[in-house]
Amino acid sequence: MNHSRRDFLHKFALSSLALPILPSFATEHTRWLRTQPQGPVLRVALLGLGGYAKRVADAMNACQRAKITGLISGTPSKLQTWGELYHVAEKNRYTYADIDDLKNNPDIDAVYVLTPNALHHEHVIRAAKAGKHVICEKPMAVGVREGKEMVAACASAGVKLLIGYRMRFEPNTLDVVRRRMEGTLGPINFFQGQCGFKIGDPNQWRLDKQLAGGGALMDIGIYAINGARYMVGEDPIWVTAQETKTDFNKFKDGVDETIQFQLGFPSGAVASCLSTYAMNFLDRFYLNGEKGFAELWPATGYGPIKGKTNTGTLTFPHIAHQTIQMDEMARILLDGAVPTLAVDGQVGLQDLQIIEAIYQACQTGRRQDIDFS
Repeated sequence: MNHSRRDFLHKFALSSLALPILPSFATEHTRWLRTQPQGPVLRVALLGLGGYAKRVADAMNACQRAKITGLISGTPSKLQTWGELYHVAEKNRYTYADIDDLKNNPDIDAVYVLTPNALHHEHVIRAAKAGKHVICEKPMAVGVREGKEMVAACASAGVKLLIGYRMRFEPNTLDVVRRRMEGTLGPINFFQGQCGFKIGDPNQWRLDKQLAGGGALMDIGIYAINGARYMVGEDPIWVTAQETKTDFNKFKDGVDETIQFQLGFPSGAVASCLSTYAMNFLDRFYLNGEKGFAELWPATGYGPIKGKTNTGTLTFPHIAHQTIQMDEMARILLDGAVPTLAVDGQVGLQDLQIIEAIYQACQTGRRQDIDFS
């Protein structure tokens, strides 16, 4: 690992703070990651105990600045099982009906909302009114109006709202960002983002318009949208898009199967992206500049992320993304740290504004200007 990359992680990727390191990564190449500044621990309640929440919970076992101190679920048996597994006191286990009671619990600093998309709005606002910082999974809501209300509610309550954009903390991703920021790739011309997989169970909530707010674009295409923004280093000003649907039984009205979309940026750079629930082996980012290129493939999966540039292979070791994310979010919430790539509610709201413009472009067949007001 060269010194420039090492310095970058210390200076940019982790807000001048070193990453936590799992024992299995204790090698010569990663030993420098062990240095961990001391500080208070973020006490987190997980709201919604589904499959992704389990991944977050397991990854948090390796965190040094964040730990699980609360659980919120509509399923009593989950509260019992998870409480025993993650050593959460019974007094810190809540049902959805009890969210408002969090205001009386000093053992919890923040609530991580991990429920289906359509429930984020209610859960974020209730957690904020209870005086807790909020971390919300992406997409932050099913529409712009709800997103704005969530941002406003957190501001009114005097708490912070962060969105679970784990890739904005991932070391290989941040090394590409560093290269772009330093100008080693030259002016950026083009970004390509391919995000997709074949979705399974046709009865799952991700294929329910009322719970998901859409289809593949809301779930997986958002990675290409968000990735285009941090890879290019600009926010898009227009979009064109085309929708393709081959399975009308699985993908009902309002649930997109495949969307191709193109973004235009103020500098003149353009992006070409694909979002789909119908094809596997699509997890690739490619960034083209006048002096070089960068590629991440896989780019957004749970890892390991692999990458290369015109000067060689990216070699940062894999650490569970959620481990890095939660330790870094602890620094944001408790220390006031400023991350290289923002993960606040405004970033999540802007993604929703882009998503709405993409859907509008699909419906009208016309280019849409993107309104961030």
